[in-house]
Amino acid sequence: MTPAGSWTIGLAVAYTIALVVVGRVVLDRRRADGSASGFFVGGRNFGPLTVAFCITGLFSGSSFIAIIELSYRTGISAVWYGVAETVQVLLIALLLVKPLREKLVVTVSGVIGDRFGRLALGVGGAITALTFPMWSVATAIAFASALHTFTELSIYASIIATAVLLLLFLWAGGMRAVAFTQTMNCILFAAMVVVGMGAVLLKPGISGLRELTVDRPEMFDLFAAGPTLIVAWFGTFIVNVILAQAAFQMALSCRTAKDGQKGLYLAALFGTPLILASIVLGTATAIVVPGQGRALVAVPVYIAEVLPAPLVGVFFLGVWACALSWAGPCQFSGATSLGRDVGRALHPDASEADLIRYTRWALVLLTLLMIFYAFMRAEDSAWWNILAWTLRNGATLAPMLAVFFWPLANRKAVILSMLAGFSTGVIWYHAGGWSPQTFFLGLHPVWVSMSANLLTLVLVTLTTARWQFTSNSLRQRYAACLGGLVGVLIATVMVAGPLLEKLGFVGLVLFVGVVLASGMVFLLTSPASAALPRQYQPS
Repeated sequence: MTPAGSWTIGLAVAYTIALVVVGRVVLDRRRADGSASGFFVGGRNFGPLTVAFCITGLFSGSSFIAIIELSYRTGISAVWYGVAETVQVLLIALLLVKPLREKLVVTVSGVIGDRFGRLALGVGGAITALTFPMWSVATAIAFASALHTFTELSIYASIIATAVLLLLFLWAGGMRAVAFTQTMNCILFAAMVVVGMGAVLLKPGISGLRELTVDRPEMFDLFAAGPTLIVAWFGTFIVNVILAQAAFQMALSCRTAKDGQKGLYLAALFGTPLILASIVLGTATAIVVPGQGRALVAVPVYIAEVLPAPLVGVFFLGVWACALSWAGPCQFSGATSLGRDVGRALHPDASEADLIRYTRWALVLLTLLMIFYAFMRAEDSAWWNILAWTLRNGATLAPMLAVFFWPLANRKAVILSMLAGFSTGVIWYHAGGWSPQTFFLGLHPVWVSMSANLLTLVLVTLTTARWQFTSNSLRQRYAACLGGLVGVLIATVMVAGPLLEKLGFVGLVLFVGVVLASGMVFLLTSPASAALPRQYQPS
């Protein structure tokens, strides 16, 4: 083991133990003064700064890793991934914090199950559980790559070690002190950025970056990643606004909705330096360590070549904080869906203690699943993020829209829509060879899966439920407006079809058309009887 490896492992283990110990002390003090009310609501006493640290830790840590990898390959065009993530945070602040202040403090699959029953709860929970380790593996690979570089462990043994360390952290209860944990992680983010920028100034330096503009000008093309992929980033983040369960839980743990909004705005601000630093680091790594098959292996090689061992340890302690701040909540949330939601679906009479036990064992199962994913593909962390959004959003988008906007939707339609969206995403990726940048028929799977999800919900509902056209004139006018937009889209495709195909926007236009048409159906239809479905409770 190299000195850098000793520093990296030693600091990571010591930091994890400190988080568990201090986190428990914080939790015990909150319990002693009666202010603790669990992870999901945090006592509803978070201030704006606490919310900002929670959201920054959740989103920006993952984005830092993904953008480093992307910028190593495509240069500054990776900035759009960070912009898309920032747009998501701002939209949650602008649109959802106030109306959902008292809602969505449970899992997304739990919300679906409350409306559509046990089978929907189980299917939604299982799909959610399958996808969350994909997000976890995206950041865990970065730390595992450092272990692989600095020790004699293979990349796969390093992944197993990282996954086990993460499991021990979650099993010990560190997630219950999420505000404290995310605050500490953000402090380490700052240290990581300072150390990383110091490495860039030492090598390749400003002159090296300037030379790259001549030698590889494509690295400074803002659209080098390709319009199809860039639009897919924006699409997945924007659609995720109504499905970002962990972000809702953190933001809605604020004292007031206004505090939650302020915290989200601060998080967007705090995340900006991380986005810019990750682009510079990825580009600098491409200069110093070119041609490496795994970008996240090239980064530790670069950092170790430029900096002394203690500073290398500090930098990768920040990478470990990225893994904890994203992979930790993802694993915990996925285990909650598997243990709590699927557990309730299979055993509706299970006690709270039973559900906690199920969730703990679900953590073990998802750890094994995360290792399996990493063994399948250890070189594309950003790809895992997009795949997870494709499959999870492709399964749960339509049911969540139905929960809030379409009382006519029934259980059969929701269950079939989840299965159709999830399976379509898998099939479309397989047909495209599971490529991160080229797709079957030029359509990104995220658009196809979500379109299949919505279309299945609408068609099955209309063919199985008793319905009537609404007599509400206001809803009819809104539907007419949406119909007009659908007509504009159709005309655009007819006139500019080849251009849209060249730019890679056909999938986006298809999805937007499906959303608008579904919105028309939502507005124009209502249950045939005056009574709403038994599970539906309008706010």
